[in-house]
Formats: sequence, structure tokens, C-alpha cells
Amino acid sequence: MSQNSDILRQARARAQAHNLPYSGALTPTEAHTLLGALPAVKLVDVRTAAEWQFVGSPDGAVKIEWKSWPGMTANPNFLEQLKHQVDSEDVLLFLCRTGGRSHEAAALAAEHGFAECYNVLEGFEGDRDAKGQRGGVNGWKAHGLPWSQG
Repeated sequence: MSQNSDILRQARARAQAHNLPYSGALTPTEAHTLLGALPAVKLVDVRTAAEWQFVGSPDGAVKIEWKSWPGMTANPNFLEQLKHQVDSEDVLLFLCRTGGRSHEAAALAAEHGFAECYNVLEGFEGDRDAKGQRGGVNGWKAHGLPWSQG
């Protein structure tokens, strides 16, 4: 069995164990591995435009706000924007700051017919450290995965 098959099997097992309403849950490293190895895999960064600009975003991510800053109001056009930027048969990996918004986005996408939806656990910045700051404990950035700012 290939590494990619193992990753997808583990992600699906996590979904089953936690009764998730989408295909599976991936660690940032697993998500990055799939992005580089499988065709039709898209990373969908659902954080706010302010986060993309001031904190950064994974290289090559499709950017669609789940909620907008300020006020964190829901994006009423999320599904329409998603349909215009990805194919419903793509393997979609949803990412936010820590995994909460991306969980909601993956659930909505799966509910609306997107075939393969995965949440990226830990998110881009991950959990807070002992000083209450993000970015060093876990998450995309802490794992040293490719990203850029701006």
C-alpha cells in the first residue's frame, strides 16, 4: 500500500472515530504530502483576508473566506465561490487558523455534494503556547511547511 493510501485511510479512520460529517481529518504534514503527490487535490484556506495578509497562507492555497473580518460575519457566497474555484470531484483539504472554521467549511461542502472533503487538523497557526501565542506549538507553520505572506 502506498504512503498516500495510508494517509487517506488514517484520515478516514479519524472521521469515523469522531463521527465527522466529511471524508476525513489530516495533520498538516499529511495534507502537504497529499498536495504534492496526488492530482486534483486543492488546499482551501478559509481564514479571513486579514489573516492571509498579516499572518500568511500556504503556498498555492485557494483562498475563500468562511467568515469576514471585522465582525467575523459568515460569507453568504462561500458555496458559490467554492464551486467557481474547485471541481466537485477534487480532493478538498480545508484549513483555517486552528481547525474550527475549516471543520464547518468541510461539513458544508460535503453536505452540498463535494466528493472528498478533509479538515486539516491544527490549522495554519495551531494551538497557543504557554505565553498565549500561536505559531510555535503545532499547525502548518510550526511544521515548517511552505507558506508566504502578503
